Amino acid sequence: MNARVIDGKAIAAELRGQVAAGVAELKQRHGLTPGLAVVLVGGDPASQVYVTNKKKMTVEVGMRSFDYQLPADTTREALLAKVAELNADPGVHGILVQLPLPRKEDEALVIEAIDPAKDVDGFHPFNAGRLMTGQGGLIPCTPLGCLILLKRTLGDLSGKHAVVIGRSNIVGKPVAQLLLAESCTVTICHSRSRDIEALVRQGDIVVAAVGIPEMVKAGWIKPGATIIDVGINRIEKEGKTRLVGDAAYEEVSKIAGAITPVPGGVGPMTIACLLRNTLQAACRQHAVTCNVIAA
Repeated sequence: MNARVIDGKAIAAELRGQVAAGVAELKQRHGLTPGLAVVLVGGDPASQVYVTNKKKMTVEVGMRSFDYQLPADTTREALLAKVAELNADPGVHGILVQLPLPRKEDEALVIEAIDPAKDVDGFHPFNAGRLMTGQGGLIPCTPLGCLILLKRTLGDLSGKHAVVIGRSNIVGKPVAQLLLAESCTVTICHSRSRDIEALVRQGDIVVAAVGIPEMVKAGWIKPGATIIDVGINRIEKEGKTRLVGDAAYEEVSKIAGAITPVPGGVGPMTIACLLRNTLQAACRQHAVTCNVIAA
């Protein structure tokens, strides 16, 4: 019996529609148009495609899109100056600096330089702290997308055992915090975890976010579990390049109760949640009430 396929494309389209309605209401009632600024440093092809998609969808929901493409050799000082400029611009309500940067050592400094009120990626330590303490800061987009998919699939998550594979600041840690807030019992697995297969097999929910192609096998999965596959990995198979997740989809889908495909699962939710965060940021910065879609 094959698992139910969780249609991230359809759920993301619904969320974007709700954001567009919120933007239209904000314009009508307050004459305010949310603005999202995206900064891309260098010419990484995958990042360029992603930024292009963000721009297209930003405009589609009625927001203003500001795009800045800087050369790969942009100095740290110049990049921080651009961030400071956007922080000071009242027409920009959300700032996203596309990661990874050419110099990885610059990433923490740049993230901390973004005004937390405009940090629509949810990576600033201020927002990470608010998430940890349940105070409602801007939530990282991919973890928020994972949570929305889970709640649409399972409804109430209270009491479920969620196993998160990966402990990054971008996905693993924040998704664990979100699941704790939903009263799940949460286990985080990582590269030093012993007998990881046995740990994962306990999960009613498994969130795979390690970036290792098809790492999670059918034997790791509790029958009927819900699998949220965050991985997007390019592999060569039979002379063709394919996108695969962190779970071995074909075999895992025969055991799981529900699973996200790759592509078409978590990926579309990330951009939809970015737009949702930008709407939320615009409302907060102008102290107005708007219907921001909750998880």
